[in-house]
Amino acid sequence: MSGSSVTGGPIPGRRTTVRVVVAGDRGTGKSSLIAAAASERFPESVSPVLPPTRLPADYYPDAVPVTIIDTASSLEGKAKLEEELKRADAVVLTYACDKPETLSRLQTFWIPEVRRLKVKAPVIVVGCKLDLRDEHYPVSLEQVMAPIMQQFREIETCIECSAANLVQVPEVFYYAQKAVLHPTAPLFDQESQTLRPRCIRALKRIFILCDQDMDGALNDSELNEFQVKCFNAPLQPAEIVGVKRVVQEKVPEGVNDLGLTLTGFLFLHALFIEKGRLETTWAVLRKFGYNNDIELRKENLPVPSKRAPDQSVELTNEALDFLMGIFSLFDSNNDGALQDSELNELFSTAPESPWDEAPYKNSVERTESGDIRLSAFLSQWALMTLLDPAKSLAYLIYLGYTNDPATALRVTRKRTVDVKKQQSDRHVFQCFVFGPKNAGKSSLLSSFVGRPFQNSHGSSSYQSYTVNAVDQLRGTKKTLILHEILEDDVKQFLSSKESLAACDVAVFVYDSSDEYSLKRASEFLMDVARRGEDTGYGVPCLFVAAKDDLGSYPMATRDSEAVICRELKIDAPIRISVKKREMNNIFWRIVNAAERCHLSVPETEYGRNMKQYRRIVNRSLVFASVGAAAAVVALAAYRAYASRKSHSAS
Repeated sequence: MSGSSVTGGPIPGRRTTVRVVVAGDRGTGKSSLIAAAASERFPESVSPVLPPTRLPADYYPDAVPVTIIDTASSLEGKAKLEEELKRADAVVLTYACDKPETLSRLQTFWIPEVRRLKVKAPVIVVGCKLDLRDEHYPVSLEQVMAPIMQQFREIETCIECSAANLVQVPEVFYYAQKAVLHPTAPLFDQESQTLRPRCIRALKRIFILCDQDMDGALNDSELNEFQVKCFNAPLQPAEIVGVKRVVQEKVPEGVNDLGLTLTGFLFLHALFIEKGRLETTWAVLRKFGYNNDIELRKENLPVPSKRAPDQSVELTNEALDFLMGIFSLFDSNNDGALQDSELNELFSTAPESPWDEAPYKNSVERTESGDIRLSAFLSQWALMTLLDPAKSLAYLIYLGYTNDPATALRVTRKRTVDVKKQQSDRHVFQCFVFGPKNAGKSSLLSSFVGRPFQNSHGSSSYQSYTVNAVDQLRGTKKTLILHEILEDDVKQFLSSKESLAACDVAVFVYDSSDEYSLKRASEFLMDVARRGEDTGYGVPCLFVAAKDDLGSYPMATRDSEAVICRELKIDAPIRISVKKREMNNIFWRIVNAAERCHLSVPETEYGRNMKQYRRIVNRSLVFASVGAAAAVVALAAYRAYASRKSHSAS
């Protein structure tokens, strides 16, 4: 594998210009360095601060122009300096080789200043005025800079130069440009001298995609196709033999009778990087759609962007079939469930497992041994697709979905249309769960994924989700997502006009033995009902009387329940006891309410008045339009009559 042809044409995802900001103490040679790079000669005199200087696209092999920004070291120029540093793609920090104190200032002031400003750009440390260093006291750059680079990991490269003698002047900005176009940090850990996990995962995916006969090795033909795809140039037979020999000498398991193994493929890229040929690995990654964070570029993910707030995104049958196949492929012991090790292997070609953090962690049902069954696996994908369609699509591609990405996702019909048609075409429903503290919301969510009842739930710092498949009539299944809205967040949550647009059904949980709990839940119900009426995103609502096992039902609570349900025209409360596992078929009833989206939508007195007002206005408009139409007809008839009369008179 050769990286000799990585330049010459635009590479997708690469930036079109690089902005380099030069900073450092006064008198360290900043302006002379820039002027020498631009004119290729040493300037006899130079301005204290140069205007922006542009090195053209053909100055360096990558064919990307470089804009160099000079800065002042004075206090008066501090604000301008800070502004420029924050806009930098790369930062060049200078010291004078004949003034050791300016090198110390990099450690005590300049690099800490870059950190204080939270500049994320790579840093190139440059020793200027190399020609003025006392030659009787030779200094090893590596010895001097090694501890500094160990302390400040943002330093990409160190170099010394002389503008007066034109020594290594172009190299300064070449390294700065290279640090931006082909950064080391995402690929390689300098401390351990190993490829970073994300880089390994991406290269593993690329290897698998190129291993067309799926025998675990790249044969000569596959290696050649890879070379042509990435570098537009075939490998000669002698080159292939040479590549394999290099690998086999260093890592014998990197080559077998079938060709180059994954171990050998990874070794080659580590070798390129160690030799400073990062552009080779980056060319490969970018050819396969990766950005500088080693994630698939967003522009290559055709996620439906034009959708109304009350439309959701689901996986298509094509994507679901692919996922079922992937599940079976990684279920190595054929027990119908994936262990954590199997799940980790399944995601080993993605940047990381997408389900290790909130809101996906602990959101699905697991077996007693902690494994995940197919139903839970698909439910987790449904949740990720609903919350983050772009991430879901990207992970499908990471796993090997090679069909047209546009075939993986479908946009549902607007829920407002579903209400008019009195039926929903959705396969995934989202239920918002409201209620006061200690009402039983968390217990409800936990029971949905089969977790045992706990007497107390710690307060979570985020709004939690659980998701599962719910059996319907005639053997069909729907996926239900329960989304808990914390009591303290309800007011802010409902302040958004589109807060209820993503909601298919809402449930209001209260402690049936606590009258105050009912009061708070009914207040939330009223708030949601009013918000739905105001925004046009009214949703079916269900009252859930939790903790039915406590057996204490104050008469006032019973009376209040009846009044609330009657006034808002919703069904009587569903009584459940999570502790006793008496769930009263609640999850089926939630899905049923979501499917029959035109029913169980609460109506407040305000809403009824608004509806009556609209009827009166519409009726008036009808009468007005009829009257206007009659007037138009009468006017037309009069004009016709007048015209005939005029003709007969003549």
